[in-house]
Amino acid sequence: MGVAIAGLTSDARILSNYLRNEAMKYRIVYDRPQPVNRAMDAIGTKAQKNTQSYGGRPYGVGLLAIGKDSTGPHLFEFSPSGIISEYYAYSIGSRSQTARTYLERHYQSFANDNGSGDCSASTNDLIIHGLKALRDTLPQDKHLDCNNITISYIDSNTDFTIVDGEDTQKYLDLLEDNISSNNSMPVDDAE
Repeated sequence: MGVAIAGLTSDARILSNYLRNEAMKYRIVYDRPQPVNRAMDAIGTKAQKNTQSYGGRPYGVGLLAIGKDSTGPHLFEFSPSGIISEYYAYSIGSRSQTARTYLERHYQSFANDNGSGDCSASTNDLIIHGLKALRDTLPQDKHLDCNNITISYIDSNTDFTIVDGEDTQKYLDLLEDNISSNNSMPVDDAE
């Protein structure tokens, strides 16, 4: 499971440590990894309790969590009020509405036509969509480069993977090729 944060880092540390402890307890008791939805339900319950007690404050952090269980990959959003939502594509943080708008407008280009929500696009295609959405959130004087992005993904065939630093250049090159050729998606899917 991977978690991205937007908000107070200290609150994120508390919640990520809680997630780790819950996952360890689950593995000890059931001898298998904790399903992603159970982990997110546990963190939602913990956060929601803070909103019901006197003197407690909501956590000042939003989380975007990806994980894989027996039913496949999942993407969850945690809001400070304790509400957990599952999405096919989502963004959090400042200027995230621009990215969400991009993802909503282009959702049909990477979803299956059968309405099941399964993804028909390759991992590279999805990463390029994510980079395009991220690019749209940047101020005019900024641009995407190896120093300001980290890519993480999970799919049915691979575990949680982080691509950082110079390794992200491959995806930035694919993005530039895609933009310059005015195609909707890149064709190269080589790893």
